[in-house]
Amino acid sequence: MPAKTKEVPKKGDVTRLTIEKAAYELFMEQGYHATSMRQISERAKLALGGIYNHFSNKEEIFKAIIIDRHPYKRILPLILAAEGDTAEEFIHNSAQALVSELGKQPDFLKLMFIEIVEFDAQHVNLFMDEIVPQILPVFEKVAKVRKNLRNLHPVILLRSFLGMFFSYYIMELLLKGSAVAMLLPKNSFEQIVDIYLHGVIKESK
Repeated sequence: MPAKTKEVPKKGDVTRLTIEKAAYELFMEQGYHATSMRQISERAKLALGGIYNHFSNKEEIFKAIIIDRHPYKRILPLILAAEGDTAEEFIHNSAQALVSELGKQPDFLKLMFIEIVEFDAQHVNLFMDEIVPQILPVFEKVAKVRKNLRNLHPVILLRSFLGMFFSYYIMELLLKGSAVAMLLPKNSFEQIVDIYLHGVIKESK
C-alpha cells in the first residue's frame, strides 16, 4: 500500500493562520480594544488590504481565534475517553483531564475574559452547540448507570461539572503564590472532587 502523502495547507489557510497568530499575540500583550487592524497587519507582515481579504473586521479575527484556540478540542476527547466503574472514578478522571489541559494553556483565561467582558460571551455558543451533543450522552449514561448518584438531569450534571472544575482552575491561578495557597493541603484537588460528589454537609445518622 503506498504511503499517504501529507496534505499541504493551502496558501489562503496559511495566511489566515498567520493573521490569527499575530492578532492573538497582540490581544494577549495589550488587549482587544488597544489592538488595531494596522498593528495586526504589521505583526503578520502582510498588507492591510491583505488582511481584509480574509477577515472583514477585527471581531471576525477574534471569533476565529476563539474557535481555533479553545482547548475544548483537546479536552472533549479526554472526557469522552475517561474511565471509571463508579461515579467517583469517572468524575475524578474527567475533572483531572479538564484541569490538566486548561493548565497547559495559561493564556486561555485572558482570551475568555475578553470574550465575556467585551462580547458578552456571544461567540461561545459557536462551539457549545458542537460540544454539548457530543459530551451530553456521556453524562446521560453516567446518570443512568451509576446507581449511587442522585436523580439529576444530565444537563445539570454536565453544567455543574464544567462550572465546578473550571472555577477550580481559575482559583488555582488566583491563589498562586499567595499566603492562602501555602495553607492548602497537597490533596486539595481530591477534596474538591469529594465536595462536588458529596457536598460539604455530613449526612445525619
